Amino acid sequence: MSAGLRTRWLDGLARVPARQWDALHDGGNPFVAHAFLEGLERHGCLRPGWGWTPRHLTLWDGDTLVAAAPGYLKTNSHGEFVFDHAWARAYAGHGLDYYPKWLCAVPYSPVTGPRLLARDPAVRGALVRAMCALVEDEGLSSAHVNFHLPAESGAFDAAWLERTDVQYHWRNPGHWRRFDDYLADMDHRHRKNIRQERGKVARSGITFRRLHGDEAGPDELDAIHGFYLQTFAEYGNAPALTRDFIGHLARTMPRNMLIILAYLDGSPVAGALCLRGGDTLYGRYWGSHLRLPGLHFETCYYQGIEYCLEQGLARFEPGAQGEHKLARGFLPAFVHSRHYIAHPAFREALATWCAEERQTVERYARSLGRHGPFRTAEGG
Repeated sequence: MSAGLRTRWLDGLARVPARQWDALHDGGNPFVAHAFLEGLERHGCLRPGWGWTPRHLTLWDGDTLVAAAPGYLKTNSHGEFVFDHAWARAYAGHGLDYYPKWLCAVPYSPVTGPRLLARDPAVRGALVRAMCALVEDEGLSSAHVNFHLPAESGAFDAAWLERTDVQYHWRNPGHWRRFDDYLADMDHRHRKNIRQERGKVARSGITFRRLHGDEAGPDELDAIHGFYLQTFAEYGNAPALTRDFIGHLARTMPRNMLIILAYLDGSPVAGALCLRGGDTLYGRYWGSHLRLPGLHFETCYYQGIEYCLEQGLARFEPGAQGEHKLARGFLPAFVHSRHYIAHPAFREALATWCAEERQTVERYARSLGRHGPFRTAEGG
């Protein structure tokens, strides 16, 4: 690495040309695209009052961007999906401030992907060292890197604590071409249940449309945003994604955006918003005006699986949590995060805590793996 690299912390991605930012990754993960991250900022999805203040890390060789990490100063832990509320309470119990902290992540997106963006892997260590320097220089409690790629693990030294969690991912072993191929690898009970679920929805008169961003008009974009708002209202949560951001995705990332809409008598009654990467479909949000058995599974899972099979995608990640996904062919997959804690005593205590958590999660994943729906290992 050149000794002349300069570190710059940026308060917005608009300060970086999109072509330079996107030159640092292979384009396979839509969540780290400049259009996605800058769009969140531009269209009102990130606000300091909600705990998100952009503070992006960049390394420059002259006028050339050579490495970067999307980052935010956080005054709470909302929208992260790596839960550290207990850590914050422990700090408060000792009269210490856990917030603000610095987070390298994609807001509101529990999706594994590149976090240490660099064409030269040797530069990743410089990004990690700059994160630690920020914590020490500004008196922050910690730095966190959520849902990083396994290939990036080598950039973190022993001072960074490791956490592991489980999600449920669909993976095509290579021989599934149609939905019936996927079902054929299941045992009789699970195959029958899925067919019954799909049959109930079909007999109700529900029909489906799958639309990319450039195939969706204002009415479809309004509908999917309305379903998103409804779901958040039902759970008493504040929705972060604005209608302007949905339109921004449709314009700037049209083939990455996938909308699945369910219709009854010509009107949309449910929908799911997904993003497509190089070989993976990512399910993000869903909502419905109709209470119908099986509608959630059809809209969020089976329609996405059919899309993956049609498009030749290898993976489908439908979001965080949900053991009910296991019975529908989404098998346990580990996701990872790293954490730098400035306070030495807390770092030591949390190292033990993280090690115990990893062992618990690994046992849990093994137990889940014994209850999958597939008859052979080929289905996994």
